[in-house]
Parts: sequence; C-alpha cells; structure tokens
Amino acid sequence: MKTTIAAITTILLVASMGSYAYAETPSWIKNNAGWWADGTISESEFLSGIEFLIADGIIQVPATAVSANDSSEGVPAWVKNNAGWWADGTISDSDFLGGIQHLVAVGLISVASSSSSSSSSDETMSSVVESESTSDNPELTKLQSELEACSEITKAYKRLDCEKAVQKQIDLISYKSDASAFEVGPITYYWKGLNSDGNDFEISPTGQPILTLRMLAENNSSDVQSLNCTSPQICSYDVWDGSKAFKYSGMDFTSGQIVLNPGDSREFNMLFGPNIGYGGTEFEYDASKSYHFRISEGFGSINIPLGLE
Repeated sequence: MKTTIAAITTILLVASMGSYAYAETPSWIKNNAGWWADGTISESEFLSGIEFLIADGIIQVPATAVSANDSSEGVPAWVKNNAGWWADGTISDSDFLGGIQHLVAVGLISVASSSSSSSSSDETMSSVVESESTSDNPELTKLQSELEACSEITKAYKRLDCEKAVQKQIDLISYKSDASAFEVGPITYYWKGLNSDGNDFEISPTGQPILTLRMLAENNSSDVQSLNCTSPQICSYDVWDGSKAFKYSGMDFTSGQIVLNPGDSREFNMLFGPNIGYGGTEFEYDASKSYHFRISEGFGSINIPLGLE
C-alpha cells in the first residue's frame, strides 16, 4: 500500500522555505502523516512512502551526513508527534522536514546520491524513448523529441520539471490506449481498472479498507468544461455500495476544480479510506455488495462498476 499511496498525484510546483527545497506538498501526503500518527498505517509504510517521495523528487532534503548512531530503535516519538501536528496544521512544512532530515541523518531513510539519481533518471527516460520509438503516432514522436531535449538541460530542477511535464503527456496518451472509455456528456473518462497503476484496493493492518483510483478525463467539446469537487461533502464524485455513499479521503483537484479547455486531458486521483472530516465518511467494505464510482456532474452522470467483489 505504501507505494500505491505514494503514487497518488504528482503535480509539482517548485517552492522553497529556509534551507529546504521541495515541491509543493500534495494534501494526501499530510493525510499519510496523520494516518501514521494515529496508527492507521505502520511506521515502515510511512518511512517507505517518504523515501519514495524523496527519490521521486517530490520532497528534497539538503545533503545530510549519516551518523553512526544505531537506528534499530526506530523513529523517535517527537518525529511521529511532528507528523500528527503537521497533518493538522499545528507546525509548518519546514518543521516537519526538519524531522525528515533527522531520519536521514540516523539512517532510517536512505537517500540516493545525486549522481546515482541522475543516472537512474536518464536511464528511465532513455528506456521510455526507446519503448515508444516504433510508434507511428505523430504526437508521441513529437513528445519523444521534447523528452530528449529535456535531458540536455544542465540544471537538475529545471531538467526534472521538463521531463515530468513531457512524460506526463506521454503517459496520458498511453493511458487512453489501455483504458476503458466512459462518455459523460462532453467529457470522456478513461479507467484502466483495479490493479493498474494508481488503482488499488486492500485492507490495512488495522482493518481499514483503502481504495485508490486514478482516471483520465478528456474534454471532447468545443467549450471549457470543469470537473467539480470542493470538499468531501460537496463533490461530484463518490463511491456507492447500493445504499451508502462514501466520500473521499484524498484527491488532487486544484482549488476544487479541474478546468479542461477543448481537447484537453488530465488525470486525477482519489483515495477512499479514513474519514478526514469536512463532511467526509469512513470507507467501509462488504464483500456481498457491489461498489460503483459515481460521477454526478452538471453535464451528466454515470456509475462505473469497480469490481471489488
């Protein structure tokens, strides 16, 4: 589950605070910190998730010397307290990242060297270009050229931003080719189904069902369209079991909307699990029931079977 949770949404806006450089932290990461603090997910799941975020460039910590201290005692209580306080807004991002740097220093979180990260990134991008090189799709061919041009950028953060933006467009095209299409008025939703990248269902060690969904929405009209979800209580998207609606625990709608210009496409992610408040609900699972992802927008509605049975 740690990788699945960490995989949800990667819209990266570079920011800085004090001596730390990091991308804008998606709200679902704060959810993870809160779940660790209250015992919903384990310490190892949280640490692996943070390690993933650092490796993927979503969080960066300054170069930190690893001490010879024994890390076998696990995470200090104050770091776990920080996670809970950060999740509820009591402390700042920089205070929380100070705790993460401590975990790096004592060896509880490993951070690859910049040279190995760069090598890994270059290798990944090279493999993507190679795998797509035989495509006859003109749009993919253009994007492959742009991806190669990104690798020539010498500044690491600029190169990363360039690569991620282009790679996202390539992923969108690939997503459509592998997914089922659901037409709802002017918007077509594409879904790959469970057990695909970003789509998972399982029960946590504490017994909490956790469902993650990733979909692609494409505007096929000649007008600007908006997908709307401002809070768990006021959202055009939920999960329905035939008698009860379950509200999200995490999502990546920007300011409650995803605005799509004519012809635009965008992936969005939603997570259903613990109740985060604001009119939310705790996700429940009953194997005897059929679950659907409900879309109830002003421009149309549909129930997409999830196949959790």
